[in-house]
Amino acid sequence: MRKLFCCLLLVISLMTGTAFAADFSDLVILHTNDTHGYDQRSAEDGVNGMATVAELRNELAAQGKNVIILDAGDAIQDNNLVNFSQGASAMQFMNAVGYDAMCLGNHEFDYGQDVTLQRMSEARFPMLACNIVVEATGKLLARPSVIIKKGEHKIGVIGITTPEAATSASPVAVAGLKFLQGPELYAAVRREVDFMKLMRCDLIVALGHMGSENFNLGNRSNDVLENVKGIDIFIDGHDHKVKSEYINGALLAETGSYTKNIGQIVYKDGKWQEQLLAFNANRAQDKKVKKLVDKVADEVNAKLSEPIGTAPFALDGSRDPGLRTMEMNAGDFVADAYLWQANQAMVVDGIKVDAAIVNGGSVRSGIKEGVVTLGDIAKAVPYNNVLYVMTLKGRDLLELIEAGTCSTPRAIGAFPQVAGIKYTLNTRVPYENDRQYPGSTYFSPKNLGSRVTITDVGGKPFDMEKTYRVVTTEFVMRGGDSYGHAVEPGVVESVSIGYVDKDAVKNYWQEELGGVLSEEYREPQGRITIIQ
Repeated sequence: MRKLFCCLLLVISLMTGTAFAADFSDLVILHTNDTHGYDQRSAEDGVNGMATVAELRNELAAQGKNVIILDAGDAIQDNNLVNFSQGASAMQFMNAVGYDAMCLGNHEFDYGQDVTLQRMSEARFPMLACNIVVEATGKLLARPSVIIKKGEHKIGVIGITTPEAATSASPVAVAGLKFLQGPELYAAVRREVDFMKLMRCDLIVALGHMGSENFNLGNRSNDVLENVKGIDIFIDGHDHKVKSEYINGALLAETGSYTKNIGQIVYKDGKWQEQLLAFNANRAQDKKVKKLVDKVADEVNAKLSEPIGTAPFALDGSRDPGLRTMEMNAGDFVADAYLWQANQAMVVDGIKVDAAIVNGGSVRSGIKEGVVTLGDIAKAVPYNNVLYVMTLKGRDLLELIEAGTCSTPRAIGAFPQVAGIKYTLNTRVPYENDRQYPGSTYFSPKNLGSRVTITDVGGKPFDMEKTYRVVTTEFVMRGGDSYGHAVEPGVVESVSIGYVDKDAVKNYWQEELGGVLSEEYREPQGRITIIQ
C-alpha cells in the first residue's frame, strides 16, 4: 500500500511540480546523542543534563522559535542513574523534556529485546530505525521515520542504527535481528528520503547512531551522505565525537557525548549551522525536570553508597586515548579481577585459568582516589556481564587479540585489556581483511600474526598449538565487537563461572586486596607493547 501511495504521489508531483523552499528563521533544532544516562547537571563531570535541555527549549519558545528536540541514540544505559531501572528513568526524563524523536542506538539493546520494546512503548515520542529487520517476519523492528509539524514546517526525520549493533550490543540481545548494511542500508534510507520528498517535507533530517570511524567503513554517517541524496541534516552519534561539517551539501553534526555539549542547529546565511552549547554551570534549568531527575538520583545514590574499600590513587578509565587504544591501569585491574574470580570459582574442579581478556569498551569509567563505593564499581563495569571461561587453542587466542586490535591506533571498543598475557602490537603493519565473521561487520586477519605477537600466557612461553583457558565476558564469548572468531564452529568451548563482572571486581577488591587498591596498579604493568 505504501509503495502504491508513493507512486500516486510521484505522478501528482510530476504533474504539479514541487517547491521545497522555506523560511527557516523561526526553527531551531536542539539535539543530543550518547547521553548514556548522564542526565543530571554535574559541574565535576561538565555535564549539562536534561533539565538544561528543557530550559533551553523554554527560552527559545519564549523568543517565538519553533523548537524540535532530537536524540541520536544510546540514552538508556551506562550511568547508574538509569542502569538500575534498565533505562526506564531515562525515558521518564526525555518524556518530561519533550523530545520529538530518537533513533535506536546499539546500547538500547543491552538489557535484551523485551526491554528495548518496553522502553519504546514508554517513550512519548517515536524511537526510529529504518534498517533493523526482524528476520522471522521480515518486518522492521521500529518505525523507520516520522514527519513532525512545527509551526508551518514539515520536518521529515529518518532513524538509522549502526550495523555494528550486531556485535557492539550483546549478541544474545540482538539475536533474530538483521541490521541492514552497505548498499542495503543506503537503499533503506533512500526509500525514506523519497517518501519524505513525496510528502513535501520542507526539511529532511537523518537521525543516525552511526559514527565516522574508519573501521566501520561503508556503514558510517559519512557513507550514507555520500550515497544518498536529499538529506539536509545528519545528526550523528555512536563515536562520541564533536562534528560540524558538510558532506554533499548536508550538515553533519554531533555533540560528543554525555550532554557535555548540547547541539543547536539554526538556519543562517543560507545554510544550516551547528552552534554547540558547551557546559555552563550558570545556565538555567527547568525546575520540573530538575526535580524529577534529582529525585531519581537520590534514590539511586542511597542504594549505591555502600563503601567497599579505598583507592590511594585513581584508576584511569579514559576512552580515547585510553582503554580503547592502549593498556591502562583500569584495564589491568579489571582483567586481574576476572582472572582471580575465575580461578576461585574453578578451584574445586582443580582447573587453572591461564588468562583474562576484557574488551576496553566494557569498562565505562575509571575509579577516583579515596573511598570507593558499590556505585563506583557499578559505574565502571555497568553491564552485569556474566563471566565465562573459554577453552581454545593458542592460534585462536592470537586471532581474537589480532581482530580485537584491527583498527589500532584508532580507537576500538574491542581493544583487549589482558591479564596473564603479554603481547606486542605492531601498528606499522596494516590489518588486512580476510573472511567476514558471521553476523558481524568485522573480518578475520588475512595474515595471522603479522601485527600481533604473543610472548607468553600464564607466565609461560606462548604456543600456537597449546590449549588455554581464558576468562572473559559473555559479550566477548558470544562474538561481540570484533570477537566473531569465538562463535565460529569448533573454536571455543565455554562454561559460565557463575559471577558477573561487577561482583568479580568487588570481590577481588575486598577479599584479595583487603579493601585497599595495591600499589602495583598505580601505572600500567607492561602487558601490552604497541609499536607505532
